[in-house]
Amino acid sequence: MRPQSTITVVPVNRPLTGKVSPPGSKSITNRALLLAGLAKGTSRLTGALKSDDTRVMSEALRLMGVQVDEPDDSTFVVTSNGHWQAPGQPLMLGNAGTATRFLTAALANFEDEFVVDGDEYMRKRPIGPLVDALQRMGVDVSAPSGCPPVAIKGRGGLAAGRIEIDGNLSSQYVSALLMAGACGQGPLEVALTGSEIGARGYVDLTLAAMRAFGAEVEAIGDAAWKVSATGYRATDFHIEPDASAATYLWAAQALTGGDIDLGVANDAFTQPDALASQVIARFPHMPAVIDGSQMQDAVPTLAVLAAFNATPVRFVGIANLRVKECDRTRALADGLNAIAPGLAVEEGDDLLVHAEPSLAGRQVDALIDTHADHRIAMCFALAGLKIAGIRIQDPLCVGKTYPGYWNALESLGVQLIRVD
Repeated sequence: MRPQSTITVVPVNRPLTGKVSPPGSKSITNRALLLAGLAKGTSRLTGALKSDDTRVMSEALRLMGVQVDEPDDSTFVVTSNGHWQAPGQPLMLGNAGTATRFLTAALANFEDEFVVDGDEYMRKRPIGPLVDALQRMGVDVSAPSGCPPVAIKGRGGLAAGRIEIDGNLSSQYVSALLMAGACGQGPLEVALTGSEIGARGYVDLTLAAMRAFGAEVEAIGDAAWKVSATGYRATDFHIEPDASAATYLWAAQALTGGDIDLGVANDAFTQPDALASQVIARFPHMPAVIDGSQMQDAVPTLAVLAAFNATPVRFVGIANLRVKECDRTRALADGLNAIAPGLAVEEGDDLLVHAEPSLAGRQVDALIDTHADHRIAMCFALAGLKIAGIRIQDPLCVGKTYPGYWNALESLGVQLIRVD
């Protein structure tokens, strides 16, 4: 079975050098797929990510009557009449949070009945705040457990007006309402119940994609946006490389004193996780306290890197990591402590990593339980660059966002030992 397979990264004794092109951004690809499916006409999405998360989104669109062609390994050509039909079966979206949350809101615009569901992991991830917001807008939607599956009975367009939502748990709720709002019955104002929002930078990605597809949306202060009911226009759209994927390569470079060319400047990324490059650049003197609230998917990378830092590092603002693909805070603590007992401590929702530079060059016997979480697998592979004996369980889970990750490491000269 897949979870029983492992990969062991053989430590390297030289700087890693070479060129690696990260895949396209998962976050932007799934936004673009959704908007292209809502638009009338044909959109060409280039630089796109082909992975488990984008596959379930594209397959869901196909089931609802949208034509999605894939002429090459980084392009989607999406042709739609702007109307989706119920597929007569649940939309199974794996553990893709973006696809699940975005589609839940978008489906409320169509006069039909839909069920959005996922795998055993997705069924543990909260969607209640989004469902509650849609219910207050008059949508017939239910998720009895507060997690998928979600049943939606659309009525032909979200009602105009104002809706408030708590975006602290996930910015995806806010993005879902914003993108769906452009297909509603009239102007929609989406407002935060407070000024806090998990990873606000991802809302900025949403707004940029919406505008590229012809939507009219304006900010109202710091905590609200007004979306006009313009619908979307088909367009050609280029997707930038994935900043979250880039963090593993930046960290591998820092750990080995190498020079890895990603083909894109660090400051060219618009995704919030690119902020991690500034922290990584300070290694082995990373800050004593790192606020991960605006670069959540980069925290696993930074936490493993912190194990080799000169001084301890406390990660704050990471409560949302507990409701990602797994409880990432717990998974990081467990994995680090499997390498060296006491290396990491959970203190409330903070994670304290007790730096131990002398770990480099050691031999351990550590089996890392990835919990089928791609980011846990990829970040602990970094520890294997310096420590012998780290076995990564279920290595194929990286296919969720970076199917070519292991090949990328091998292209840099890293030796992998695979056990199936």
